[in-house]
Amino acid sequence: MRKDELLNAAEELLAEQGAPCLTLSAVAERAGVSKGGLLYHFSTKEALVKGMIERLVADFDELVASQQESSYSRAYLAATFVAIRSGRLRRWAVVTGAAGDPGLLAPLREAMARWHREGMETESDPTAAQIVRLACEGLWDVTTHDPGFYGEAHYEELHRRLLALLASP
Repeated sequence: MRKDELLNAAEELLAEQGAPCLTLSAVAERAGVSKGGLLYHFSTKEALVKGMIERLVADFDELVASQQESSYSRAYLAATFVAIRSGRLRRWAVVTGAAGDPGLLAPLREAMARWHREGMETESDPTAAQIVRLACEGLWDVTTHDPGFYGEAHYEELHRRLLALLASP
């Protein structure tokens, strides 16, 4: 069994039953493997949560890198809207909810700091770029807690307005 399948099983379990139900036995059962099979890849619950967080960061990094945009902020914005529309942001809520130990969130905190520093020296208006990136985080938060809060037309308008902030001053 691949690590991604085990991580998927853990995320599904978290989304359906919450953090208190995340046990190695429950994840192994959900994934259809023995507990030993799970332990081969993730020796502790903390290692499993850390694996989910690391995958979350890598997934967003890949999404940003795949955008064909002229600046990092524009790629970050485009990746945010791809993540919102594809339902990928569900992971943010379930994974961060599972990390009761602040130390487990260290890779995410490091990624957030990197995402906020990345490319700032080449932005024509660094303050506007920071505002857009912070707005993206606000969208992540709203859509993870209430996915139906905004309709598609509202997302289009938000995207358009945030792009306008990134225009040359």
